[in-house]
Amino acid sequence: MNEIIELKHQFIHAFGGTDDTIRVFHAPGRVNLIGEHTDYNGGYVFPAALTFGTTMLIRKRDDRKLGLASANFELSATIDLDRLQYETKDDWMNYPKGVVYYLQQHGYTIGGYDILFSGKIPNGSGLSSSASIEVVTGYGLLSMEGHPIDTVKLSLIAQEAENKFIGVNCGIMDQFAVANGKKDHAILLMCDTLEFKHVPFHSGSYKIVIGNTNKRRGLVESEYNTRRSQCEQAVRYLQAQFPDMTLLGQINLDQYNANEHLILEEIIRRRARHVIEEIDRVRQSIKVLEDNDLEAFGQLMIASHRSLQHLYEVTGKELDSMVDAALQMPGVLGSRMTGAGFGGCTVSLVHEDYIDNFIKSVGEQYTQETSLVPAFYVCDIGDGVKEVQAS
Repeated sequence: MNEIIELKHQFIHAFGGTDDTIRVFHAPGRVNLIGEHTDYNGGYVFPAALTFGTTMLIRKRDDRKLGLASANFELSATIDLDRLQYETKDDWMNYPKGVVYYLQQHGYTIGGYDILFSGKIPNGSGLSSSASIEVVTGYGLLSMEGHPIDTVKLSLIAQEAENKFIGVNCGIMDQFAVANGKKDHAILLMCDTLEFKHVPFHSGSYKIVIGNTNKRRGLVESEYNTRRSQCEQAVRYLQAQFPDMTLLGQINLDQYNANEHLILEEIIRRRARHVIEEIDRVRQSIKVLEDNDLEAFGQLMIASHRSLQHLYEVTGKELDSMVDAALQMPGVLGSRMTGAGFGGCTVSLVHEDYIDNFIKSVGEQYTQETSLVPAFYVCDIGDGVKEVQAS
């Protein structure tokens, strides 16, 4: 709570007045535990909300203006609610602006507010800082205005803001996990239908440790588009046996094994095999977690990384170095890349007694192999977006 008190001081410094009517909201970051490059293939993903994210302080004002400030960046501005458009010079402020714009497009009345954001998610880490700021903006404004909140609809509006206002063609997973997370649970999500369920994730004495490679992800967009087109090519081959098929996720592993010969190019077979087997790994993950078998889940994480490395080929030297170093350490059940690949983060399950040694040893070995200095975050699984009640 001391942090909230300090943020209230910053809020009053930025906007004046008193703290009597300031309300506080929080949205987490997220990590995908398993199920990579399955979302656009009609398969399951398995993300979880983290305990750190974006805190938003908000207070009503009596005009049609939006006052925006940040505890992380010097840039601030007062923006006209009736003239919201993307401006390069507005940098981070385009994210809340985009959410307000699309809330209004969906028929919600939004008045003027002063808002201060404080983010704990490293930019570019792949832990969804943009989804976190989008979702907390929408949730806080809808709460202030007294509108009923459907967190599934909110995640779709936040995604729409990122797709159309920011211009980033992201899927729904990030915003959905941020809006619908639940403490000590991961989310089994089918991205096409938004069918989902919360799955208990009892990690006991094991912690989620996220390792940021600090490698700039320069290849993601072009390679991502290539992988999508390769998966679409695999579907076209398999339609000889499954004429109604439109996405790889519509057949299971046994059906794929029986018909893989229909795919004529070896590279297309590798891409398709990763997707089909990865969807199967997500299904297996649900079963082993229901049995509280963390060791088996760790093995599935490792298999996921090796498939992304050898079949889908989206890891790269940095991610492989960090995972390989992690798997040499005592107290580690599993480790894998998380996110689109070619940089970004790894996620590992590490026993709490070994965390200090893990961070030191993996960090040193990784720097020795890549000349990059990583960052590590020890995480618990937290709730989705919510209001923070003053104590």
